Parts: sequence; structure tokens; C-alpha cells
Amino acid sequence: MTDERATGPLRWIAGALSGLASAAAALGIAELAAGALGRASSSPLLAVGAGFIDLTPGWLKDFAIRRFGSADKTVLLAGLGAGVTVAALVVGLLGRRRLAWGLAGLGAFGTAGAVAALTRPVAGPADAVPSAVGALAGMAALTALVRAARPENAGPGTEVDRRRVLLTGAGVIGVAAAGGAGGRALLRRGDVSSVRAELRLPPPASPARPVPQGARVRVAGMAPFRTPAREFYRVDTALTLPQVDPRDWTLRVHGMVARPVEMSFDDLLREALIERDITLSCVSNQVGGDLAGNARWLGAPLAPLLRRAGVRSGADQILSRSADGMTLSTPIETVLDGRDAMIAVGMNGEPLPIAHGFPARMVVPGLYGYVSATKWVVDLKITRFAADRAYWTERGYAEDAPVKTFSRIDVPKPLAGVRAGRVAVAGTAWAQHRGVDAVEWQVDDGPWREALLAPVPGLDTWRQWIAEWEAEPGSHTLRCRATDGTGRTQPGHRAPPFPDGATGWHSVVVTVT
Repeated sequence: MTDERATGPLRWIAGALSGLASAAAALGIAELAAGALGRASSSPLLAVGAGFIDLTPGWLKDFAIRRFGSADKTVLLAGLGAGVTVAALVVGLLGRRRLAWGLAGLGAFGTAGAVAALTRPVAGPADAVPSAVGALAGMAALTALVRAARPENAGPGTEVDRRRVLLTGAGVIGVAAAGGAGGRALLRRGDVSSVRAELRLPPPASPARPVPQGARVRVAGMAPFRTPAREFYRVDTALTLPQVDPRDWTLRVHGMVARPVEMSFDDLLREALIERDITLSCVSNQVGGDLAGNARWLGAPLAPLLRRAGVRSGADQILSRSADGMTLSTPIETVLDGRDAMIAVGMNGEPLPIAHGFPARMVVPGLYGYVSATKWVVDLKITRFAADRAYWTERGYAEDAPVKTFSRIDVPKPLAGVRAGRVAVAGTAWAQHRGVDAVEWQVDDGPWREALLAPVPGLDTWRQWIAEWEAEPGSHTLRCRATDGTGRTQPGHRAPPFPDGATGWHSVVVTVT
């Protein structure tokens, strides 16, 4: 006779594992369906993750960026995976007690995934299919596992056919693995990396100014003047990178215009392209943060394109939309005031990286990225702020978002130990489209001293600075502040990034021995 005290816990464990295997099968088959449709965003886990991002309040978003940086999406997906794992174990336990309860749990998962997928900005009815198919597969798997784990005979003392349980479990796991791998393979068909690698961009009609010698301060620990693409910060809501083939890409300019414009990527490349060194920065950047980067951009000027369309009186906003449905809002006056706003196609001498908007993105100097730097851009609607609200402005961020004057100390690093004597203090400052005219630095509560500024090619890039400090033993606090081209010095009052960018002087504490 079987000892129920020994087999009871094992049956509960087997029940929990059956829920986990069933959830794996559901996700694997859903991934396969998403791959067959060619829409990664309809995968349940990604759809729910995107929905979570949409519902995230500003303070939590800023915390995630501050704490995890560009790894915030990885952390989110890991958290969702952990949540699904726990829920799947519960479903398995419920299914062991009563199969209908476990099936209801899997049905709820499928419904949540379908609803999340259908609420995406560019969703269609087909986007609900992966979640529905996955839920059905999970239900079938749970049913098979629960039935396999039942004793062959109903009487006391009967035992479970372990071989049948193992074979059924192996089959379910095999289906999960095959579905997931097949889905990934199908989605890779849409990868545009090879298309990007073969793309050759035309030379600019208006080349960038040469970067002056000495633009980069030659001190160990300082960033290069021009940020390599692989090191350029990335802050967006895309859990999977949109794969936009330039051969299929079109840009629409419509709304409050006299003549709507639609252009292909080839049309865009036939424009008189400009090349400029421009620093971009994120509104979520904390005082002293590194969510800023400087690159050489190649693109078509945006102002002539708007004039060609004929902006009607009263329009004050460009509502731009990316291929994945993300919307940003840009004040029209900042595009038409003479600055080098563009639809960029190149970054640092190459086509845009996929992570930074390939094949085309917006770049508007002097504004935070959330109102100026739409990646994978496909649509420009000329409208009014009173009529249309973009993703971030709906969440309380400011409509007008000029970059605030910012400076930071890059060397020495916070809590660094340095030797007494002459020490280099160096950093970076920016005030795009106004320029940086001065940087001052301070030791403890001593007098402010002016730093030496490196030369720059224009007003739209960051500017590095350096000073020499005769360091004396002890613990010291170093601070810096910048003054822009209008004569305004950045305020010392600390304010968080929400709703229009952080303020405050950056400081570091160092120990001199």
C-alpha cells in the first residue's frame, strides 16, 4: 500500500510543477503565434509589460531609470517572469485540487494578455490571437498533466504511473521549447540588421564644422567629446526594438497643413541633408547623471519640410508618432526658429543604429528628448496642444521642455581617494542652443573659481572643462555650476526631474591623503 504521508507532498510538488510546465507551453505557443504573425509586440509577456509601462506613474519611471538605467526593461521583464512563475505554480496547485480552477486561471492569463495586446496604439484584432492560442495550449497541457498524474485505478493503494507522468511532462516541455524557439526564429525574419549594414548614406549638402582640437579634455576618466553609438544612452518604452525596413518606410506630414506630404526613405535621402554635432539629454537625468550624449547626426532639415506642407495659422504642436505607436509632442516654434532640427538618418558617420531609431528619427537641439527625439518616426501631425496630447504630456510632463543648464564633475569620481598636491578637476556642461559661457567650481564652502573651457564647434554640443586643485589632506566636497550663453547661471536649488528637468549643483566628496 502507498504511504500517503510520503506521497502527499510529492503530489503537491507535482501539481505545482504541472502549472509551471503548462504556463511554459502557453508562452511557447503564444510566441510561435506571434512569430507567425510577425508581431513581437503581440506576445503576451511583452504586451503585458508594455501595458505596465503605460500605467507606470512618473515617480516610479524616474526611480527605475535612476536605479537601473538602460537595464530598466530587463528588470521589468525579469519581474514579470517571476510573477508569471509564481502564478503558474498556484494554477498548478489549484488544478490538482480541481482541474476547472486551474483552467480558469490559465484562461485569465490569456484574457489579460489579449486585452494588453489590443490596447497597444498600433494593435489590430489579430494581436489577440497569440494570447488566445497560448491559453488554449496551456489548458490542454494542464489537462494532460493532471490526468497523467491520476492513479490508474480508483481504489485505495493504487499508484501513479510515473512513466506516464514523465513522458507527458517531457512532451509538454518539448512543446514549450519548440514553440518558443520557433517563434524567435520567425521573428528574426523581420530583423533589419542586414538591411542597415548594406545601406549607404549620401554625403551631406551642409557638412558639420570640424571639431576643434582640444574639445576633449585629456584627463583619465573623461568621456570622449563624441559619444560612440554603443555607449549613447537609451531611454524609451520599447520592450522590443521596432524593426522598420527603410524600403517600406514612409513619413506622413498632415493635420493643420495646406498640402499634406508623404515621402519614402529614398525621397528623404534626396533632400539637401545637413550634418551637425548635437548633444541630446533626457528629462529623467538626475543632477550629475549620465543620461546625455553627443553625436554627429546626418539628416534632412525639418523646417523646409514643414514649410512645404504649409503650416496653418494657429498650429503650435508637432505630434510625432513612432512605428510602435509612441507619441511625442514638439513646439512648432522650436523647429521654425532657425535651429538645426532634422529627421536624422545617420549617427556618427553610419546609418542610425536600430536601438536609436533606424531608419529615421527626430532630432531637435535644445529640447529634452521626450519632446524632440522621436525614434522610428513615421508620422508628423501638425496640430495644437489644446487638441492633442502626447504620451508624456498626458502623464503630467511639461509641454515646453527646453534643456536646463547643466554641469557635472566627471573627475575625480564620487568617494574617490586622491593624493595631496595638484589634482585635476574636470567635467562636462551643456545648455543646448544657448551654449556654455562659463563653468565655476568650489571646494567645500570656499570661493567659486572659474574653470578652463574646452573649445566646441557650436552652441548645440556639450562642453568639457578642467581646473587644477591644490588638494590638502582631509575629506572635501567639490561642486560645480555653469553659466549659459544668455548669462544665466544654473540654480543651486535641488529639484527632481519631473515635470521639466532636474536642477541643482553637482557635488562629489573625495578623500585626500
